[in-house]
Amino acid sequence: MTAHTGVGDRWHSWLSHHREMAAESLRRFFATPLASAMTALVIAIALALPASLQLGLVNFQRAVAGWDGQPQISVFLHKEARDSAVQSFADKLRADPAIAEVTYISPEDALAEFQQASGLGDALAGLGANPLPAVLLLRPRDVSGEQLESLAQRLRDSAMTDSVVLDMAWVQRLAQLTELGKRLSAGLALLLALGVLLVVVNTIRLHIENRREEILVVKLVGATDAFVRRPFLYSGICYGFFGGLLAWLLVATGVALLAGPVAGLSSSYGSAYSLSGPGITYLLGLTAGAALLGLIGAWLAVARHIKAIEPK
Repeated sequence: MTAHTGVGDRWHSWLSHHREMAAESLRRFFATPLASAMTALVIAIALALPASLQLGLVNFQRAVAGWDGQPQISVFLHKEARDSAVQSFADKLRADPAIAEVTYISPEDALAEFQQASGLGDALAGLGANPLPAVLLLRPRDVSGEQLESLAQRLRDSAMTDSVVLDMAWVQRLAQLTELGKRLSAGLALLLALGVLLVVVNTIRLHIENRREEILVVKLVGATDAFVRRPFLYSGICYGFFGGLLAWLLVATGVALLAGPVAGLSSSYGSAYSLSGPGITYLLGLTAGAALLGLIGAWLAVARHIKAIEPK
């Protein structure tokens, strides 16, 4: 008489074996604390580098978020322009829908500001006449390159303007620098993720070789490859998870060491800026990502070496 195993029984048996293998992998991980810690630390260092760079970019973007990142157009007016004409021209620009704000700087204010900034007050005081023209500082609504250039060209065509300077080069440089940092962080993360995979593959390969006789025995009694590979996959997850946890601790320690000096530097500039540390999101991301890398690395190692171990 043939006994049939129900789907529910097979499901419970499958879950029970997964729980046993997970617990066994944890036990084996802590059974060799030094070797396990060294492997997890190597993974942690590889993960902490791109994580630190990405966190640094986030803090950099926070630091410059309070700066005035909008491009500005400086309109230098003809020195011969009458005050009434200048005010009329400024009012006309304020009514322009393409312009968000217009600030008028008189020649006297421009000279006083230049004297204060340059330290040449005595030399400039000896001049017979003020050499600086009146200036209008414009804040455009649309910051796209084509619209800005079109607006600047309209201003250059005006009879009131002597020259027009579109000051957005530093905004473009900042955006390019941020993009460079993002790409560098992504490239470094991919490179070091490959390094993590190689570490896990080599570690699991050693585990497989150390348990070669055990694998032969369970295969002799009919164990499938899926049954044999399961404990090694959980071992890879353990290495990845604890490596990610250590990486988070390394990044958090680095932020804690730098937080004081950064706060002191920002306070000297009258700012209340402080470093943002790796929170729960970073912890979950690092541990989950590292565990996934550990699983993939273990799968690669098992797929290559388990099939080579067959009872004769």
